[in-house]
Amino acid sequence: MKKKAIIAIKSNALSDNDDLIEVVSPGDFYMEESIFRVEYDETEISGMEGTKTILTIRDKSFTLERKGSTTTKMDFKIRQKTASLYKTPYGILKLDIDTKKLKIDVNEDGGKIEVNYLMTMEGQPPINTQLSVNIKANN
Repeated sequence: MKKKAIIAIKSNALSDNDDLIEVVSPGDFYMEESIFRVEYDETEISGMEGTKTILTIRDKSFTLERKGSTTTKMDFKIRQKTASLYKTPYGILKLDIDTKKLKIDVNEDGGKIEVNYLMTMEGQPPINTQLSVNIKANN
């Protein structure tokens, strides 16, 4: 059964200027066959208006998928490297994700995901990024 939820996303590129991006969005939270899913619409603030974000949360991994004006599917698995294509209105980028730390604590009431990863875009030095997802389901 789908529940309404508040999803708070914090993303911090750990560099000289520590760019912190924080977005809070209303969305849906539900469980399908022992997998939790979160769906929300991106806003103008995130720069991805017209995009739906879907998080698929498993015990030891999760997937961040975007569909719309920005399209991607990023897989986060502890101590594993994954590749993704990131399609924007300005072109397509190849991203490599190297998940260093991953903590998932989610149940039917919501929960939290914390991930630290290195993201490399074609020919650029890796960006050390921390991502935090906080899900508060309305009962």
